[in-house]
Amino acid sequence: MSANPALVTLHGLLDRLEEAVEEETAALSQRRPLDFEEINRRKSRSLLELTRAIRSLPEALDGALPARLASLRGKLLENQDMLSIHLSAAQEIAAILGREMGEADSDGTYSFAQVTRHASR
Repeated sequence: MSANPALVTLHGLLDRLEEAVEEETAALSQRRPLDFEEINRRKSRSLLELTRAIRSLPEALDGALPARLASLRGKLLENQDMLSIHLSAAQEIAAILGREMGEADSDGTYSFAQVTRHASR
């Protein structure tokens, strides 16, 4: 008995999505350069294809699918954690640079804190 083509396609899509997520997570955790535009394009395309493939699935799924989806979920959660760490770091750096730039531009008449407080009103 041959495998259902929709299931074969789905497993291929899961492979590609997992590969993209693993690549991004590894690059972030190892502090390697990463083309975020390219990785986001790959993940978005994979998710779109996955959504389309799920619509064509048969009623009876193969037994390996729940385990594959659980594995993917774990990888996505790990990826989310790494992205969150890097986003927080980028926000902290931006805040530091913003403060430093404000203080460097100030002639001492007003403190940067007063200016930003006034601007937020």
